Amino acid sequence: MAFENWEIDSGHSGINFSVRHMVVAKVRGKFARWNGGLIAEDGDLARAQVNVVIDASSVETGVAERDAHLKSPDFLDVASFPEITFKSSGVEKRSDALVRVIGALTIRGVTREVILDVEYSGRTNDPWGNERAGFTATTTIERKDFGLTWNQVLEAGGVVVGDRVSIEIEVEAVRQSTAKAA
Repeated sequence: MAFENWEIDSGHSGINFSVRHMVVAKVRGKFARWNGGLIAEDGDLARAQVNVVIDASSVETGVAERDAHLKSPDFLDVASFPEITFKSSGVEKRSDALVRVIGALTIRGVTREVILDVEYSGRTNDPWGNERAGFTATTTIERKDFGLTWNQVLEAGGVVVGDRVSIEIEVEAVRQSTAKAA
């Protein structure tokens, strides 16, 4: 049995999110600094273990004042909880190109199981001799499940920030090495 190590190329990958704002629109954002990897048994990426660490203070929405609010204790509380983490616990193969990755997502010290629907884009070799693989993962979380409860009620009905956060992750991973199991 051999294990392939894959490092996520965060320069060619992205963690993006969107959430309803004032009921009628969506605000989109991303995390600019993060890293992670995959360990694939016998080269089978459909059975990979995934670990990701996100710098919570790298949240960006394009509006400095909103970004500062998201970093505050009202939301991510980055001073107390500097990292957001994801660690997979299982993979369910749906087809050659589709899997569900089940794992533990931790935000603000609260851990919940999350299921990522993942589409495998395939493998290729880059001009420098590295093998690369691509994936797109999506999920939706309830922000209140992670202690992100801040909100304001609107006079016309509804709230400033929606409860559901849609997440889309683009991953380009680079194969690092293969190790034999003892």
